[in-house]
Amino acid sequence: MDVAAVQLPAENAPKENLDRAVSRIRDAADAGAALVVLPELWPVGYFAFDAYGDAAEPVPGPTTDRLSALADDLSIHLHGGSILERDGDERYNTSLFFGPDGDLLATYRKMHLFGYESEEARRLTAGTDPCVVETELGTVGLTTCYDLRFPALYRSLVDDGVEVLLVTSAWPLERLDHWHLFARTRSVENQSILVAANLAGSVGGVDLAGESVVIDPWGVERANAGRNPGTARAEVDLGEVRDARATFPVLEDRQL
Repeated sequence: MDVAAVQLPAENAPKENLDRAVSRIRDAADAGAALVVLPELWPVGYFAFDAYGDAAEPVPGPTTDRLSALADDLSIHLHGGSILERDGDERYNTSLFFGPDGDLLATYRKMHLFGYESEEARRLTAGTDPCVVETELGTVGLTTCYDLRFPALYRSLVDDGVEVLLVTSAWPLERLDHWHLFARTRSVENQSILVAANLAGSVGGVDLAGESVVIDPWGVERANAGRNPGTARAEVDLGEVRDARATFPVLEDRQL
């Protein structure tokens, strides 16, 4: 299957960002992508913390409706990145995953909120449940940015049958080495395909790393979007996951 991690610019410009995201999703689908993944909090750029209140919306809501219609129109699986969800008095960093008929198949509220030089942990509420989605493309697990530093979450997803790990992210340039280290490690240790979409550019005085990636079950980067807005596209096959797990059965040798 052809997968695409769409790397959007980090800007606090919700309307322009939505139009840009729609255009880039269409481009990826027209190029053959069956699965498209967007970055974390792309409508406001993550580090624009003062915009969180006004940008929060219900799920389903305006952004959900627009992405749902697009997935249906293009007949693709769409990970709509994450948006700021408003649910009563609570605010969440919530990922959206749509099927090719536009159905909202799953939402994931980010479990590990970032506190270091970030206001996310103070302004938002942490999710409590991992997210596994059965799809025509295989069994998919949704994760968000800082989650990459917590291997137990990924192992729990694999224990629930996940073969494809999706990461929506706003990873800073300052820790670019960690981005590649953790993305490859989570892929290798779980013998899974990993598709990670990151923001690029700057917002809130923070430079974002870009370098969205597609990684195979052996930890090899099949595609890298570089530092500027762009798209990482690659052809991957679930057979690679199953072959890796069969020929090098690391997961079967676990003692804990």
